[in-house]
Amino acid sequence: MGLTAAACVVFVAAMVGASFAAVPLYGIFCSVTGIGGTTRRVAAPPTATLDRVITVRFDTNVANGLGWTFRPAAREVRVKLGEIKQVSFIAENRTDHAETGTAAFNVSPFQVGSYFNKLACFCFTDQTLAAGERAELPVTFFVDPALAKDPDESNDDTITLSYTFYPKAGPAAPVAELGGGAKGG
Repeated sequence: MGLTAAACVVFVAAMVGASFAAVPLYGIFCSVTGIGGTTRRVAAPPTATLDRVITVRFDTNVANGLGWTFRPAAREVRVKLGEIKQVSFIAENRTDHAETGTAAFNVSPFQVGSYFNKLACFCFTDQTLAAGERAELPVTFFVDPALAKDPDESNDDTITLSYTFYPKAGPAAPVAELGGGAKGG
């Protein structure tokens, strides 16, 4: 029975560790591949701009457990392929205490994710807001002109960039702080 209990403890510890590693590992995977509607992070802008115009719409969400509001400064923008565009999102902590959140994102239609490139973004970076604090979070992006050459994407003129802010898990509180300490008697 001791071996089974030890195996269960190791398994639970591994699962907890994997849950904390999921967001950073997902961020690395997404920035490299652009798979599943995720964008790529690039260091340099494109060298050409095409006349084809794409509408980029913004969707924002806040997961349960984070007392924030989160919205785009503008619901959508129109950009030419290859044009560099900066947009802003507004996050506000509606609680009476500081909270930290981390944003994940995706792009739809999913197959267009590899053409949507970010030069700067707040995603996968902890954002801490004091009680009542409001922050402007910029994103700089472009849609790769190579989209125009992809025969499977010739009809995609609207892209949706969606962000969800998740609460950042803090360190576990000691048992005494949770009220579960031993009581004398």
